Amino acid sequence: MSWQTRINEAVAARKQVAAFRVRQPNEGGSVRFLTQNERRYLNFSGNDYLGLSQNRDVIAAWQQGAEKYGVGSGGSGHVTGYSLAHAEFEQQLADWQGYPRALLFISGFAANQAILAALMQAEDRVLADKLSHASLLEAAAHAPSQLRRFHHNQPDSLQRLLEKPFSGETLVVTEGVFSMDGDAAPLAELHNLSKTHGSWLMVDDAHGVGVTGEEGRGSCWQQGVRPELLVVTFGKAFGCSGAAVLCDDATANYLLQFARHLIYSTAMPAAQVCALQAALARVRQDDDLRDKLAANIARFRAGAAGLPYQLTGSQTAIQPVIVGENQPALDLASALRERGLWISAIRPPTVPPGSARLRITLTAAHEPEDIDFLLESLHGCSH
Repeated sequence: MSWQTRINEAVAARKQVAAFRVRQPNEGGSVRFLTQNERRYLNFSGNDYLGLSQNRDVIAAWQQGAEKYGVGSGGSGHVTGYSLAHAEFEQQLADWQGYPRALLFISGFAANQAILAALMQAEDRVLADKLSHASLLEAAAHAPSQLRRFHHNQPDSLQRLLEKPFSGETLVVTEGVFSMDGDAAPLAELHNLSKTHGSWLMVDDAHGVGVTGEEGRGSCWQQGVRPELLVVTFGKAFGCSGAAVLCDDATANYLLQFARHLIYSTAMPAAQVCALQAALARVRQDDDLRDKLAANIARFRAGAAGLPYQLTGSQTAIQPVIVGENQPALDLASALRERGLWISAIRPPTVPPGSARLRITLTAAHEPEDIDFLLESLHGCSH
């Protein structure tokens, strides 16, 4: 089989089951709206949960950082790319989360890949929630260690795996809030099981940090858990991009020696770090934004109860409407698009077969009338 034949057949197979992905450029807008082909849509597909990408303080901090440092970092953090702004922000993150150290990464995907690649050896194992993010499962699959998956959010399933005889080290991996279902992991139970069996717990809290817990500290803080490895990302509630790993001093020093994604990647621009410092200040202070988001979530869930689709038990900004098969999910998204609503249809392999859905995301930038129009449209398109 030639390269071209292989490529053509793979693409055709995706199209045949209505799973072909297409990127659609938009012309900008706010968190609440986006514009495409000169038409404005209410946006219910973004992850900017607090609307901080449009915050004036955050934007001004980025501009001031660019004036001071320029728009790039100029190299790896191990060479010339690590600035005083990076060091200050890492310490701010560590103090905020109650950890000795924080290490900045260019993305959450890179952070997850780096940790598993650097830590895991052939005699070790990763026990991951079955619905963990692709960056976690892919990294675990590529690591030399053994990968076993436990049933989603089921501590009993994890316990059975932990009780099997094993001589190497074990890393338990989960998310704080799951990106496709919007449900929260039972972190306290998972952490207790991990500690009982001498294992480490790693939590990716991309969709929890900034939104839940005191001062937006996230899912772990909310559940009274301090995992050995905590990944926080800045592309959601912080309104920017990038990520950090929170850990102890020894682990941070180890990752600085062996985390290839950190050592060999161009560092995050210092101007961006300045924006993130401003975003962190807003996250810590803006309980009113979290309250407004919570009110929007409650309003949506109350109105969606009568929809002829499966809803999850999510109490977070992620509110999936599970349609089932791929084409009906695409058709529903298209019908809503005609009404001026931008909502993405998520299909396998991103989600399990038969669970194609609309992944509705709510933000503090949405107004009550936006939620009402969304609900009215969902009910109207479902008949």
